[in-house]
Amino acid sequence: MIYKLTKDATPQELEAAGLGPHYVAHDSALFYNNAAGVPWTAAYIQAKGDPLADLYEDIAAEEKARATYQWLIDMTDDVDLQDSLKFLREREIVHAMRFKEAVEMIKADREQQKIF
Repeated sequence: MIYKLTKDATPQELEAAGLGPHYVAHDSALFYNNAAGVPWTAAYIQAKGDPLADLYEDIAAEEKARATYQWLIDMTDDVDLQDSLKFLREREIVHAMRFKEAVEMIKADREQQKIF
């Protein structure tokens, strides 16, 4: 999406949009960072090794992504961009639902007697 929105932009247009430093460092290459400009790092991935703890972390991440997509939708009047963002938002909702189902399966499995 970012590429589609910026692929034909001139360096002057990127500068006017506040993307000058990105252009200088990365040209038009995608360089993942958050809204404050902090680069993505694998340290953002949370894993405890406990299936329930990890699934709850996954659910929280999906809900945060859903909220972010909604805020992006609210910030644009570009219908095509909104459609793409709505698809991604709905995908996050489905992911969260599947993770919640997995939590319930694990809880049910834990309650079953394992030794006969």
